[in-house]
Amino acid sequence: MQSHAMQRPRVIVGISGATGFQYGVKALQLLRELGAETHLVMSKAAGLTREQETQLSRDEVIAMADVFYPTGAVGAAISSGSFQTAGMIVAPCSMHSLAAIANGITDNLLTRAADVVLKERRKLVLMVRETPLHLGHIRNMAAATEYGAIVFPPVPALYAGPQSIDQIVTHSAARAIGLLGFDSKTLPRWGETLPAITQEGEAP
Repeated sequence: MQSHAMQRPRVIVGISGATGFQYGVKALQLLRELGAETHLVMSKAAGLTREQETQLSRDEVIAMADVFYPTGAVGAAISSGSFQTAGMIVAPCSMHSLAAIANGITDNLLTRAADVVLKERRKLVLMVRETPLHLGHIRNMAAATEYGAIVFPPVPALYAGPQSIDQIVTHSAARAIGLLGFDSKTLPRWGETLPAITQEGEAP
């Protein structure tokens, strides 16, 4: 139940430097449509992927959030557990940010905010983006999962028949914020808007 002081559910959106900047943008857009109050923090490396992968300016991205914090503002509201939120999504989540989160290293506001979400037993969704994975990556994913985070690689849902990159990005972002309790009505769902297979298939 939300307190009276928090009329709209607050969600922290972290964008790190992995490829897939559009996942963070789409999460901001969907959360706004669903009535969430978004608090954005971007790593320094995220600026490089924004320039490489999108036509958006830094100010245009910042304008998509209700509140923006510089990554060096380690004393910001989202660095404290007393600041109530519904959770945090890191979209995309680089292996650097994953490693910091998995090892409790709070070297910037993004990783500090993630650490706070974990210690307060709130929901943390990490859209980890890397391939192939070495054992260190896998161990960090396991550690983050043990601490309570949800590791959510943005794997395309080809069963939904996407016709564009935007549809692929939207589906993954909608699934990810759904884990925070925000249900996008436009998300294709197996067995609901998509027909489920109810009969046994032939043996190969």
